[in-house]
Amino acid sequence: MASIEFPPDFVWGAATAAYQVEGSPLADGAGTSSWHRFVRTPGRVRDGDTGDVACDHYRRWPEDLQLMRQLGLTSYRFSISWSRILPEGRGRVNPAGLAHYERKVDALLAAGIAPNITLYHWDLPAELDDRGGWLHPDSVDWFGDYAEVLFKALGDRVPMWATLNEPWVITDGGYLHGTLAPGHRSAYEAAIAARRLMCAHGRAVQAFRAQVPARPDRQIGLVVNIEPKYPASQSTADRAAAARADAYMNRQFLDPALRGQTPPELPEVFGEAWVDWTADELALARQPLDFVGINYYTRAVVRDDPSVWLLRAAPVRQAHATHTETAWEVYPPGLTDTLVWFKQHYGDLPLYVTENGSAFYDPPTVDGPQLDDPLRTDYLRRHLRALHAAREAGVNLKGYYAWSLLDNLEWAHGYSKRFGLIHVDYATQKRTPKATAALYTKVIASQGRCLNDTAAPPSTGPGPAPR
Repeated sequence: MASIEFPPDFVWGAATAAYQVEGSPLADGAGTSSWHRFVRTPGRVRDGDTGDVACDHYRRWPEDLQLMRQLGLTSYRFSISWSRILPEGRGRVNPAGLAHYERKVDALLAAGIAPNITLYHWDLPAELDDRGGWLHPDSVDWFGDYAEVLFKALGDRVPMWATLNEPWVITDGGYLHGTLAPGHRSAYEAAIAARRLMCAHGRAVQAFRAQVPARPDRQIGLVVNIEPKYPASQSTADRAAAARADAYMNRQFLDPALRGQTPPELPEVFGEAWVDWTADELALARQPLDFVGINYYTRAVVRDDPSVWLLRAAPVRQAHATHTETAWEVYPPGLTDTLVWFKQHYGDLPLYVTENGSAFYDPPTVDGPQLDDPLRTDYLRRHLRALHAAREAGVNLKGYYAWSLLDNLEWAHGYSKRFGLIHVDYATQKRTPKATAALYTKVIASQGRCLNDTAAPPSTGPGPAPR
């Protein structure tokens, strides 16, 4: 194995999302969001948890900024709450909401931490949800107008922007299975929402090009979650099932954005719910991007199963593997495979791993200055080695963001799953670094050289699906 060392300009960050950490969702004139309503629907979120307080990051971000500095982060990825900026989703701008994010951006820059802003991380203004949300044809322009407001206010200062975070999760969880806001269950709606989201992405990129002067340190991209699909066997049926799953989760959004086309498997996946994209929709979705962000957590080994709606494919649990609290297999080689696959399939576009992390049990309270979390520490160490392996294979990889800076509201799981580098005692809001945070600090300070200390054990498993 090649000696591990990352270049001096490699970006080391951590990520959060507005509704998951901010709390105070209606403060300073903010409007209601789809998630503010969703968590109040009985049975939607574990234990009835809400984001009303969360990590209180809306008020405690200066304290959390000091934690970022102690970690040695060079970038902080966070999202903006659309309904704080436009309480009705469009039209009237809320100066107090905009000023909040301006203060945060300025403080990050003063601390030498580059802000990386996501425009949309799943919290749609409720008034737009009432009008149909991502099913409404005007949602493309709603999003473009919102993006323009932020580019005008912050485009001169923020070096990195992402339009959407994980459009697959928005459509699969929000419109197909109903486990996330807005809680719908319709293949027809999922297919429509996917088209609207990608056209909205394109519209926002156009707004960025129009509003922000072109320069190397002003970039915009798209963030997707990729879960490589490996066939459970080399049978024709299992290989076809893995290809369907790959098209549905991994290529459904990348192909329009980067190739101006949709995967050929999708009409079979969606059946009568599928409507071909128009040439204008494909052209709008395919805008020149400066980077792509990839969120990687796990892989899926897939077998053919005609009983499973919609994909006719089912995951196969790997009996002898470590699994996280979210039942995800720990499989670092999948990160290398994913990054190499991207380069082979889409070319040499700059990449960032914009989320990567693990939920393992942590106690609700911590005594002492640090919480030991050996499984999470091992996860981070092994995935950073897999990251370096991808660079050695020629992937144009520019940076890494750990998910997450803080324990937080893990959507429908409520506060039951902890991903943070920093432990949060939700009763007191006390922050305590975990051992994983200490490792990450060493990695950053040594440019990864400390990862050479112990060799990672080899991993084996089925090969990836054909793509």
